[in-house]
Amino acid sequence: MKIYLYDTETDCIGSGSLSSAYVKSQLDAAAGADVAVHISSVGGSAFDAIAIYDLLKKYPGNVTTHIDALAASAASVVAMAGSKIVMSKYALLMIHKPMVGSGGNADELLKDVQMLNVVQSRLAQIYIDKSGLDGVTVNSLINSVTWMTADQALNLGFIDAIEDYTETIINSALIKKYTDTAPAVYQRCINKILTQKTTMNTDNQELIERTTSVLDKIMNFFKRVVNKQTITDKGTLHHSGDLSEGADVYQDEDLTTPAVTDTYTTADGEQLAVKQGKVAKLTPVAMDEEGEENMPAARFKLPVKPGEVQNRLQEVKARLHAQNALLNEAKTALEEAQSRLAKTREEVKNEIKSDFTPEGSKRSSKAKTETQPFFAPQSPLAQNAVKRAVAP
Repeated sequence: MKIYLYDTETDCIGSGSLSSAYVKSQLDAAAGADVAVHISSVGGSAFDAIAIYDLLKKYPGNVTTHIDALAASAASVVAMAGSKIVMSKYALLMIHKPMVGSGGNADELLKDVQMLNVVQSRLAQIYIDKSGLDGVTVNSLINSVTWMTADQALNLGFIDAIEDYTETIINSALIKKYTDTAPAVYQRCINKILTQKTTMNTDNQELIERTTSVLDKIMNFFKRVVNKQTITDKGTLHHSGDLSEGADVYQDEDLTTPAVTDTYTTADGEQLAVKQGKVAKLTPVAMDEEGEENMPAARFKLPVKPGEVQNRLQEVKARLHAQNALLNEAKTALEEAQSRLAKTREEVKNEIKSDFTPEGSKRSSKAKTETQPFFAPQSPLAQNAVKRAVAP
């Protein structure tokens, strides 16, 4: 069910179709079903706004509040009642000090001031409960008459999502679960990281892929370094450790293609039963009656062709050249990763330094150092009059 709290020419928060009585009638009709409250209002009665806030908070169904164009003054209080608060990317949120039209003598006016301070404390608590900001910061925002865009409201924790009609930027519920108790400054930084649209992740992905490719090459290089070879009657078997039962054996020197299931005879006469790339059984060489090895040496006589040694040397040189090129590539990739990491850290530092610091908050040096005099005469005539008045 949808409830629209839109200002009319005659109605605002507290009157007509924006009153607490109207909202109650709509919630009664919803009978516990989920409701979406759409708000577009300049505000109105703070007391009626608190009443609507309480009604929505106590409602048994799920309540989502939508700030469609403007939630200002008392309307911002109503918006805080949603279990999820969604704000249009074009909308505005405004909070300020409560106001009252008053008249009478000094005592009566002083009572109004005291009442307004109490009301502000209640409104501030509603904002604190939603945003997680400290009281000094929230009251500073209230005192300053703060207008917020959707991005600013999200960063400060006043809303949960921004509706831009193509995709919804949502705070990660999983991460937020573990950051709800963190100080407000950290929550704002976390929100900014979660919601910031940037190409940094894409750049990092490219860097990761390049680095992974280099690391794969390095791993293959080290595999070849530890590669051991065993010559058999069916070709060369490659392995990284001693040849024993259970050892992995491969067809290629990169140790990527498992050896074919078969029985192999080594140059030493040992029988290897290989199954699914592993040595299933190793049978030592048979001995004859005179105690000598009975092995068909002729089967393993490797003819030495002219120039074979020279070819092997050229092969080793080529491999060393490739290894050097690989190490240089790895060094370049690691240097680039280190540079990118340093740049990212600097960007985060600058982001935090430039973070919004409300005037009057605990982090504002201006609020601590500047004091406003009770009375500061401006004209020379007034200044001389004050000097004469306070002269001994």
